[in-house]
Amino acid sequence: MKLNALWIAAIASLAMTGCNKADDAAQANADVAKAAAEGHRDVADAQADAREDMADAQKDAAEATADNDADEAADAAEDATETAAKGEYKVAVAQAEATHKIAVEKCEALQGNAQDDCKNRADADLDNAKRQAERRRDGTG
Repeated sequence: MKLNALWIAAIASLAMTGCNKADDAAQANADVAKAAAEGHRDVADAQADAREDMADAQKDAAEATADNDADEAADAAEDATETAAKGEYKVAVAQAEATHKIAVEKCEALQGNAQDDCKNRADADLDNAKRQAERRRDGTG
């Protein structure tokens, strides 16, 4: 009975160490490059969306101004400001997520606790970046 428990413990230990096995250098570099390319595309998409939303908001503001409706122009200007803040937030989050993906892929080159610590730092950095982006969007930071 004790022998079975010992075997189970040994197998469980091996299984757990396999979870934090480092990628070889070539694979890690390839994964980092792929994450960087994906991140670049995601940021570019967020920037394009933000520009499109801002162009629409500015068009609405210009139309309200052309109609000589001061209240509507003020509302449209406020909407444009909010749209700009939301766009900046989207871009900042996309940049933070891209940086996170790259950091996590770099962590894969490490082993054991170093890999776990690295991923935890990457997760904490992502959370901090998102909070900062929220504060900037909300005008509190």
